[in-house]
Amino acid sequence: MGAELSINITLPATAAGQRLDKALADALPQYSRERLKNLVQGGRLQAAAGVIWDPATKMKGGEALALCVPAPRAADNEPQDIPLNIPFEDDHLLVVDKPAGLVVHPAAGNLDGTLVNALLHHCAGRLSGIGGVARPGIVHRIDKDTSGLLVVAKTDKAHEGLAAQFAAHDVDRRYTAVVGGVPVPPAGRIQGDLARSSANRQKMAIVKDGRGKHAITHYRTVAAFAGAAQVECRLETGRTHQIRVHMASIGHALLGDAVYGRTPGKLAPLLQALGFARQALHAATLGFVHPVSQEKLCFESPLPADMVALIDGL
Repeated sequence: MGAELSINITLPATAAGQRLDKALADALPQYSRERLKNLVQGGRLQAAAGVIWDPATKMKGGEALALCVPAPRAADNEPQDIPLNIPFEDDHLLVVDKPAGLVVHPAAGNLDGTLVNALLHHCAGRLSGIGGVARPGIVHRIDKDTSGLLVVAKTDKAHEGLAAQFAAHDVDRRYTAVVGGVPVPPAGRIQGDLARSSANRQKMAIVKDGRGKHAITHYRTVAAFAGAAQVECRLETGRTHQIRVHMASIGHALLGDAVYGRTPGKLAPLLQALGFARQALHAATLGFVHPVSQEKLCFESPLPADMVALIDGL
């Protein structure tokens, strides 16, 4: 994975009174504060008087330091040359427009051929390491059969910053869905805690027993058809299968979703003729603040051909 990296740092006078790990994080924005703290505790920071072991050490400003960063160890997963559509990339992160059918992360049943395998190939030699491992930082996921946008971290600093935005619900995520029936009212807010279904562990369900995760979806009808509608769903929270479960809970399951709803009988011939065999869901908008540059970024993904054909058919 390459040689270890030696970084010489001279702290500015403004670092006076700061904790060591805070001063290092300001001087080395490519690393998270937690990563730098671990390096210090591992004896990898040298000062004129010797090794500094305590990340809480107060700085005087002007210190000359040498940090030794070990080469990130290889990820457990194999890099694979899988074509990717990447609307944006810099040294810290990238945005991927994922096609339907591509699994995001290796797991039982999908040990390779995933987005992670593809990113390990695409980013070869350009991953500074998430927690010391040369791997892409997956901060959120979309289902295998959902298409659209997701952001991936390439550095500890980006991973930490993006994860904080997702945890605070500060990321703008808007999905285009095609549902059975026409919602009444045409716009609304769905709130329902989500957890694994006690009847089927492969499914999520709305629960009221205190074990679920808080989940809110906002929806608005974009276009109404005979027996179906195009809906925009905005996630206030982001839980597994959230849109699919929430829309089904109000009687408007996504077309093509065999897990959470059945396609209305009169629409089944259309889906069959189109060969449409996935949930009609596309992650169309993704907006966030760049965790390093602090620039506001927003990306739009056009509807994929199969969903365009479905809407045209309706």
